[in-house]
Amino acid sequence: MSVLVYTENWDGKFKKSSFELVSYAHSIAEQNGGDTIAVTIGNVAQDELEKLAFYGASKTVTIGGDTYKNLDSAAYANAITMVAEAQACKIVVMGNNNTGKGIAPRIAVKLQAALVSGATALPQSYDPLTIRKNVFNGKAIGYQQVKSDKAVITLAQNSYKIIDAAQAFQTEAFDAAGVETNTQVQSVDKVSDKLLLTDAEVVVSGGRGMKSGDNWAPLEELANVLGAATACSRPVSDEGWRGHEEHVGQTGKIIAPDLYFALGISGAIQHIAGVSSSKVIVAVNTDVEAPVFETADYGIVGDLKVVLPKMVEEAKKFKANN
Repeated sequence: MSVLVYTENWDGKFKKSSFELVSYAHSIAEQNGGDTIAVTIGNVAQDELEKLAFYGASKTVTIGGDTYKNLDSAAYANAITMVAEAQACKIVVMGNNNTGKGIAPRIAVKLQAALVSGATALPQSYDPLTIRKNVFNGKAIGYQQVKSDKAVITLAQNSYKIIDAAQAFQTEAFDAAGVETNTQVQSVDKVSDKLLLTDAEVVVSGGRGMKSGDNWAPLEELANVLGAATACSRPVSDEGWRGHEEHVGQTGKIIAPDLYFALGISGAIQHIAGVSSSKVIVAVNTDVEAPVFETADYGIVGDLKVVLPKMVEEAKKFKANN
């Protein structure tokens, strides 16, 4: 059983999340005696494509052309579906990010396949296909059983390890010029010189415990030292202390960094739902009973005016010695 994995690229470059997806897809294909076929859209250099083979892709299918300069979920879904059918793939894997959430349901409908969103592990079984995922905002674990002979799986970020599984490098261009779409992208505004929250491996986030939008300098300094993205809780963005693009939580961005700092955040369930997939959570709060400490791996009970400068100081020492 061959597995198709959609590997998103950013201006022709792959990120860690793409390699994680290839490793996941390769593990499924290997368990079923099939091939791992990666598909990517846009112009990507050969040496960059070769990286996918290093993590298990036995073939990489490329789709180019002016139609795909800007993200159009309908066009992308049509093109990926065509590749899945041409390669006879019964399982399609992609990330559980904004792009994946936009195109996975469309692909599932076109392939008449089951959709498993937010998978967190390899399938427990293949007959029937049964996959683990988080449910109830990460408070419980569920197992979704697939009755269809095809499935589209979106993998939660940081749910699977990156595995070296070098394959022979093989590429194939796919002509998807005939793909129909009713959407025309007029323009795309990109944020430059700023680390995207959904891509960041380290995130430093502040809540109402920061007291004011004028107190953000030490938090930003810690983020700069750690090479981290900055974020905030919903009350902070509602107050206008920070922009809504930094809001993480159930009603904001869902993130899964390697390291998440919750500074002055009480830890309401809506916030935790958006960050619970973080590998390590560090919380600082003056209230020892704050719910965030139930989720945090490390917690400090203290005043941010005292704790945050010391964290910045220690981070600088760590960077200087490494």
